[in-house]
Amino acid sequence: MGFSISNAALRLVSGAFVLNSGISKLNLPAEHAAGLQEMAQRAIPQVSKLAPEQFGKYLSYSEIGIGALVLAPFIPSRLAGLALGAFSGGLVATYLKSPGMTEADGIRPTSAGTPLAKDFWLAGIAVALIFHRKGAARSS
Repeated sequence: MGFSISNAALRLVSGAFVLNSGISKLNLPAEHAAGLQEMAQRAIPQVSKLAPEQFGKYLSYSEIGIGALVLAPFIPSRLAGLALGAFSGGLVATYLKSPGMTEADGIRPTSAGTPLAKDFWLAGIAVALIFHRKGAARSS
């Protein structure tokens, strides 16, 4: 397992962001949790079976866990990328399936969708971590 400054930068930025997001949701009010749950169930229908308070706690704990995993230097970058990819895939699916978040083309964000569209960068970081080639030959 070698050290890559590019991977370290990607992991630091995304891991800290996700970890902070999870910590900020630790004491999520039930109304806010219910709103997030409503959006999430469009992409993952099974979350509708949870009470909003449960959903809020699980969301918070999962974000804290994923953020910590991505930040942990002893976790291989590909594994961190896979975890981040699964998480960001859910976020992107939520964005794409939420009414009013995209323009008529179904991709470009509306002004209401811009805060969710930023989750595409997490997916891009996940792809970079998964497919980073160690020791790739450098051209002179």
